[in-house]
Amino acid sequence: MADETERVAAWAALLRTHAAVVPRLERALQPTGLPLTWYDVLLVTNAAPERRLRMSELGRRAVVSRERVSRVVTELEQAGLVERQANPDDRRSSFAAITPEGRRRLRKAAPVYLAAIEQHFLAHLEEDEVRVLARALGKVLAAEEA
Repeated sequence: MADETERVAAWAALLRTHAAVVPRLERALQPTGLPLTWYDVLLVTNAAPERRLRMSELGRRAVVSRERVSRVVTELEQAGLVERQANPDDRRSSFAAITPEGRRRLRKAAPVYLAAIEQHFLAHLEEDEVRVLARALGKVLAAEEA
């Protein structure tokens, strides 16, 4: 078992990696006109059934904070990339649905995003490290999102 120093070092490395890589991803996406937060919300929405999610579910799935997701959806709505739809089953909630233009812009930005992930993250790891990292972080996510 890892000693206390190694355990803290693992956490610190995760935080420092996030802080180092995210700004690089943001800069890479800049020419696409999609900030990283927009890209994330579009990606999650596009992957959902019927390409829409309840706002509360979007807040759970997107990397954007739950408090900020509503503001990001408003920005995306103003840009014509998503639309809010009333929930006929629950008038207190609404859906965020990706528009055809949102899908087009997401597809256009995807190669840039994937190349940036490859360059700034995956290129530094061996294939077995990628698998171990995905499995380990998946365990943490499953436990904390339960």
